[in-house]
Order: sequence, then structure tokens, then C-alpha cells
Amino acid sequence: MNNIKIIGYNCSNGIKLKKNISKITDLDINLELLDGDYYLNKYNIKNIPGLIINEKLVSEGKVLNDRELVRMIKVLS
Repeated sequence: MNNIKIIGYNCSNGIKLKKNISKITDLDINLELLDGDYYLNKYNIKNIPGLIINEKLVSEGKVLNDRELVRMIKVLS
């Protein structure tokens, strides 16, 4: 099971990132949507949305497409 967290999911790019993650159906994913200064500080995120895969920060301030997401998940599995 791959744990994915979106920090700052309530912005326009966070919503787009969530939509792209929902397109991935062939991988076992547990998605958490988090917001607040606690998580921004915990993961040292400067630009939202922040994407955490298996407790590693993989992107911030970007919207990755579904192919990029699958590649990142497979590398960090």
C-alpha cells in the first residue's frame, strides 16, 4: 500500500493534483488530504500543494500529471 498525502489540498492546484491521483486505478493507494501550518512545517513545504509519497516529499507547488505520479510511486515503493 502506497501512502500519499497532499498538503494544502484546498487550493486550485491541490484540487487538480487530487483529480490526477484519482485517475490512477492500477496501484494500491491510500490518499490523505491535509491542511494547516502544522503539516507545512513538519514537511518543510514552502509552496502548496505539497505531495508526500511514503513519507518523502516529492513535489511542492506543482501539479504532476497521472503518468508522472505513477512513475514517482513506483520509484518510491
